[in-house]
Amino acid sequence: MNTVLQTKGLCKTYIVNKRQNNVLKNVDLSIYEGEMVAVMGPSGSGKSTLLYCVSGMDKATAGRIEFNGRDIAKCKNKEMARIRLDEMGFIFQQMYMMKNLSVLDNIILPAVKSKKNKDSRKVSEEKGRALMRKLGVDEVASNDINEVSGGQLQRACICRSMINNPKMIFADEPTGALNRSSSDEVMNELIALNREGTTIMCVTHDPKVAARCSRVLYLVDGTIVGTKELGKFDGDANELRERKRILNTWLMEQGW
Repeated sequence: MNTVLQTKGLCKTYIVNKRQNNVLKNVDLSIYEGEMVAVMGPSGSGKSTLLYCVSGMDKATAGRIEFNGRDIAKCKNKEMARIRLDEMGFIFQQMYMMKNLSVLDNIILPAVKSKKNKDSRKVSEEKGRALMRKLGVDEVASNDINEVSGGQLQRACICRSMINNPKMIFADEPTGALNRSSSDEVMNELIALNREGTTIMCVTHDPKVAARCSRVLYLVDGTIVGTKELGKFDGDANELRERKRILNTWLMEQGW
């Protein structure tokens, strides 16, 4: 399997009131093409900081971060912004969208801004609509973002994350602001994308979300202390219950 993301000795330190806070401590991590990896751990363990550092949204203090064969820890801000735009997709708990744009216009915005994308606006709109049809939200394409449900908006965010055909999607608590029904819908869409070959790294506190992933990493005090291989999820409800049971047993062994 090809390695999409790899870290060696990744550290992140903040200075707060002249005190050193080591949030990430020598993290070694590999994520392979086609994987769907969940990152779990107690509050304050460094989960989101890890995701932000490996995706170039935050600068690591030390260590190597290889994304698609390049050490992005050494990238300048402008180059890193281009990599995030062209080769990465992002989904957050808070669904950041431009209030003055329609849902469709928000989805195609990364394509319009990308210098790599040579498509006309019309072609980008057609691609955006195709993604919206695929995720079942094409009927709200012209709506304002305050005219759709949370589940619809998060699925639109998934469309936006896919518009530039990213090498990898980074998701930070993608279902955290949703009810259970909408959460299940969003996870089903992420699983479908993963089955098509998209690599996904997902930070979550929800075992039901993590149970759908092929591998779970457990982070404590900025260090990966455990890994659980679950394999690909086939989508069966009985299988999900068994995977969740196995995962919960393992999480308790980790001190969850």
